[in-house]
Amino acid sequence: TDNPGKKASAFTKKPKTTEVVEGDTAVFEAETEKTGIKVKWQRAGAEMFENEKYIIKAEGNKHSLTINNIGREDDATYAVIAGSSKVKFDLKVKEPVPAPAPEAQPEPPLDPVGLFVTRPQDGEVTVGGNITFTCKVAGASMLKKPSVKWFKGKWMDLGSKVGKHLQLHDSYDRNNKVYIYEMHIIQAKMTYAGGYRCEVSTKDKFDSCNFSLIVHGKIICFQHYRNVLLTAAGTMCHSNVLLPPGKSEPKTESQPDVDVWDILRRAPPSEYEKIAFQYGITDLRGMLKRLKRIKKEEKKSTAFLQKLDPAYQVDKGQKIKLMVELANPDAEVKWLKNGQEIQVSGRYIFEAVGNKRILTINHCSLADDAAYQCVVDEEKSFTELFVKEPPILISHPLEDQVVMVGERVEFECEVSEEGAAVKWEKDGIELKREETFKYRFKKDGKKHYLIINESTKEDSGHYTVKTNGGESVAELIIQEKKLEVYQSIADLTVRARDQAVFKCEVSDENVKGIWLKNGKEVIPDERIKISHIGRIHKLTIDDVTPEDEADYSFVPEGFAYNLSAKLRFLEIKIDFVPRQEPPKIHLDFMGQAAPDTIVVVAGNKLRLDVPISGDPIPTVIWQKLRPKPVLPLLPAPEWLLSETEGRVRVEMHEDHCIFIIEGAEKPDEGVYRVTVKNPAGEDKADITVKVIDVPDPPEAPKIIDVGEDYCTVQWQPPKYDGGQPILGYILERKKKKSYRWMRLNFDLLKELSYEAKRMIEGVVYEMRLYAVNSIGMSRPSPASQPFMPIAPPSEPTHLTVEDISDSTVTLKWRPPERIGAGGLDGYNVEYCKEGSTEWVPALQGLTERTSALIKDLVTGDKLYFRVRAINLAGESEPALTKEPVTIQEILQRPKFWLPRYLRQTLVKKVGETINIVIPFQGKPRPKVTWTKDGQTLDAKEVGIRNSTTDTILFIRKAEHHHSGTYEVEVQIENMNDKVAITMQIMDKPGPPQNVKIIDVWGFNVALEWKPPQDDGNAQISGYTIQKADKKTMEWYTVFDHYRRTNCVVSDLIMGNEYYFRVFSENLCGLSETAATTKTPAYIQKTGAIYKPPSYKEHDFSEAPKFTHPLVSRSVISGYNATLSCAVRGSPKPKIFWYKNKVDLSGDAKYRMFSKHGVLTLEIRKPSPFDGGFYTCKAVNECGEAEIECRLDVRGNQISVDNILL
Repeated sequence: TDNPGKKASAFTKKPKTTEVVEGDTAVFEAETEKTGIKVKWQRAGAEMFENEKYIIKAEGNKHSLTINNIGREDDATYAVIAGSSKVKFDLKVKEPVPAPAPEAQPEPPLDPVGLFVTRPQDGEVTVGGNITFTCKVAGASMLKKPSVKWFKGKWMDLGSKVGKHLQLHDSYDRNNKVYIYEMHIIQAKMTYAGGYRCEVSTKDKFDSCNFSLIVHGKIICFQHYRNVLLTAAGTMCHSNVLLPPGKSEPKTESQPDVDVWDILRRAPPSEYEKIAFQYGITDLRGMLKRLKRIKKEEKKSTAFLQKLDPAYQVDKGQKIKLMVELANPDAEVKWLKNGQEIQVSGRYIFEAVGNKRILTINHCSLADDAAYQCVVDEEKSFTELFVKEPPILISHPLEDQVVMVGERVEFECEVSEEGAAVKWEKDGIELKREETFKYRFKKDGKKHYLIINESTKEDSGHYTVKTNGGESVAELIIQEKKLEVYQSIADLTVRARDQAVFKCEVSDENVKGIWLKNGKEVIPDERIKISHIGRIHKLTIDDVTPEDEADYSFVPEGFAYNLSAKLRFLEIKIDFVPRQEPPKIHLDFMGQAAPDTIVVVAGNKLRLDVPISGDPIPTVIWQKLRPKPVLPLLPAPEWLLSETEGRVRVEMHEDHCIFIIEGAEKPDEGVYRVTVKNPAGEDKADITVKVIDVPDPPEAPKIIDVGEDYCTVQWQPPKYDGGQPILGYILERKKKKSYRWMRLNFDLLKELSYEAKRMIEGVVYEMRLYAVNSIGMSRPSPASQPFMPIAPPSEPTHLTVEDISDSTVTLKWRPPERIGAGGLDGYNVEYCKEGSTEWVPALQGLTERTSALIKDLVTGDKLYFRVRAINLAGESEPALTKEPVTIQEILQRPKFWLPRYLRQTLVKKVGETINIVIPFQGKPRPKVTWTKDGQTLDAKEVGIRNSTTDTILFIRKAEHHHSGTYEVEVQIENMNDKVAITMQIMDKPGPPQNVKIIDVWGFNVALEWKPPQDDGNAQISGYTIQKADKKTMEWYTVFDHYRRTNCVVSDLIMGNEYYFRVFSENLCGLSETAATTKTPAYIQKTGAIYKPPSYKEHDFSEAPKFTHPLVSRSVISGYNATLSCAVRGSPKPKIFWYKNKVDLSGDAKYRMFSKHGVLTLEIRKPSPFDGGFYTCKAVNECGEAEIECRLDVRGNQISVDNILL
């Protein structure tokens, strides 16, 4: 079929959808109107090219595509394109027919009821552990991969929860032709416990499977409280946890899966709430809306062969296809969104393939989350599309920052989606716009900013940005404004016409300053230049003259600093004596003695001028003396300086010579000798030149100790100190994934180690440092090895001795309060004899459990026990028993701890499972005996399991004859204890007896009946009366929960005949059948107008009055609690509940019920904070009444004194 919207087609013959057996060959043919048209073939939208598998031929206007050796992968949608015409067709691949099986083996069913080969099984896991659920689906008979969804509870789709703790995987086993689906739960939490469901669906089949997950949390050490928990668990399931060691749970028959939709579809509306309660449905209203839609669509469609699914789900930004199949391939369809017709656009694409109609939605957004319809003539197919928004991830994290007081701070992060909502926190407290607008929040596409305009010392701390998919933390350090001098200006001694450069470096590149000469500001000109580049300030004087000799100072603006240095003018004079006297060299420094050493800063220029006079003109020779050799017998070589060009050179002039070093370097250090010669003699002078520089960078620092939020850094001095003493060190750190280094100290570190603090546990850091001397800072050292601040966990808590025998001790404890980023590898258990200091390992290696059974101990020994928690950072402090434990079994009197719910009659329904757990104490192990009404129990009907601490009674399917009084006795020699349990097994009642029509008058019928013969072993709570017109026989409920055995049915239609039926009801529900009237009641037509007698209307109005008061209660924290009272009044009063005078109507924690005048307030899992005075207030137009009670909520900790009683 052509694509919609094309008026004409270039094809006269089109390829058709074909079904082929796997391994065969398929041929598709097409003919075009004209010859010479270029034709393309496509598979799943991609162009096909000829090869061994695909053979493409074109002869005139005939074109063909041949596919050889067809496999499952060839099952797809193909298309042929000529010009602007495009025709789509399908290739369907089916399995080859298997060879007939031997007669001895039964042939497997062609259409199995279920799709599962292996269903997921119930599982158990401890908190923090991992578990995998696996299901296998038969794939031999499937043309396409089935769709599998995992749910928690009833309707929570786990596909939207995939992340750190949940992963879904699927694979295909080609050998067995089975699809394998797995759900991995990682680091389980207590909230993960509950019921789960796996649904698998294909084009025409559907199957589901329920399973449950039990998550074991922290074990409470108190024996009595453990038994209470086990009892509560025992009422829900018969678990291996409750069986004696070494015994397994008895095998139970697998219960068939329950289809709640089918139950709701068949049930009357009056049963909806009961079904919702029985099967744990929380969104009953939403289910009923969908059920109503499903019921409407149950009528057989004449226009649709396949309708839309009830709902679809797609990730935001992805595309989705909605597809229907039509009975008439030429029918026109309309697509509607929320009742409005959808127009063709770049995002909405309509396709027609054979009798299929497809709506494709590209780049789904939240606006596409809506209800959709496909309309054909007068028939409609409905569906809902749910667009799932992916979690927002932080693609560019925050960076640490160090600023001065008053400076502007700007934190920046980038997230994965534009317009995403983020939350900013400081030290765990959410930041909001205050009245002073201290914090400013800014969004720019995917980037989010937190701006602090004028920072203060109080703004220091850790700042966090959070999204629904992650978080990022950065540290802000605010320092008081303090200018530091990294390099001070140094004294200079220069020659005439040399260049003098004063240079200093300060910590703030924005600080300006002025230069002073003898207290007066220096004005720059062509010869004197002042520069400021970054943190470096320079004063350069070219062609130095004697007038330039002075004290120079640099004064930074806004700081009480004054950096001073002197400029000395060096003049070298050579006095030439008359011809008969040799020349002499006089080093004159403005009247001062010549210094032995000239110091020059690395990189500066050194220039020495030597004036020459005499007759004849003397010859000047410059030499650099080599260092003295190690062996004194070898002569010290000299280096003659004669170059006139280059970095180190000598310039010769008629009346003077100049010695120049451009950009002094370390190798330029040494002793330079100047020699003056003429025929009358010679003179010599030695000048020592010393080059000073910043130090070499130190080696990479080492991390020698790591804690929870600190580390100790150690380093060695640099190999070369630059010719000046090392003044100290500067240390920096950064996060491993960051590029910004943050300085840790503002005062120079004098030592070779430092303890860095205020780090975030679990974050990877690196360290580096600088060496500082009087010239300046070195280059940074290489970064240290990455490290993560972690700390050992705290010690285990609540270490107790649970049980002692003649050779064993059972210990239990709770996990540490603080585990940290290092996690928890396990526990180390040791013991030590009293009076000894040697601790002996009690177990081989580490144990991950929070309990340990230590065996092979010597009877009578007194031992101390200790437990340590271990992780990557090391061992925790030990948890130690306070007193020595004597290895000797303790005699304990037998005693039952009967759970509270068993102290009254236990009511169960026929067919339910009964699982009763009764804890007891007693040592040595007591003998347990069960009886019913004085007779020994039949082991075929009732299962009994006994352990050292409890006994279990298990009945797989309860029957009426199981009702009665059960007695259980524990006995140790002549000591015993007994308890009795009364059990009532009830069933639905039988139908009422003798339903009669007593009278018919006007529009009314009077009925009467007798109670049922079988009450189901429970009190009859009421009756349900229904009527049906004889013409339609559709039944409608007239009364429900009706308590009397007679009633009057009114408002009947004149001229109709009615049948009536009555159901009886008890705690189990309505009777299976109803008692029906044998003859119908006819409502006669009357010719005369009936004039009823006039009666004085009685006023039934009454002010509200409480007939049953609220009773003060004391409940246990964590268990639902209810407060009840009864009220009457006419008209029906409005009810208000208050706690400590505060209205509770808007609080989701409380649920209020009102039924036949009985008022109930349910408090969900109260805590001690829910205690107080509760008030119930009833108001109608005649008045009001209120009543009050007190509720105390106690903690659920059970003291050791109660356990020992």
